[in-house]
Amino acid sequence: MVKMSIKTSNKTDLNLRETVDHLNKVSRENQTPLWRDIAERLAGSRKNYASINIGKISKLAEDGDTVIVPGKVLGGGYVEKKIRVSALSISEKALKKMAEAGGEFIPLDAMADKEPKGTNLKIMR
Repeated sequence: MVKMSIKTSNKTDLNLRETVDHLNKVSRENQTPLWRDIAERLAGSRKNYASINIGKISKLAEDGDTVIVPGKVLGGGYVEKKIRVSALSISEKALKKMAEAGGEFIPLDAMADKEPKGTNLKIMR
């Protein structure tokens, strides 16, 4: 089986390129398809990104869940649950709402380091 690398040279956002490269590395080292799938979504066109309001995440997640968003978390809606969210980026409004509810935001590359096998994670898009 030939392993192909995901092309990121056409991306101008340095954070995006570094995150995709890091997710690929974690995926290869731990043989975890979850992180490779997220890296592929982020390396592709913008239509593969998720932009999800924090209210929708709160509605679909349970208290204490860890949610992965392959894209950006936006500030629409209300949060009443303590959830951990990992995404490429988060709006200031969403970050504030999540912190007020006792939740936590973790960037995707840091989450890949914390959970290299990708177990007990929910993906929302």
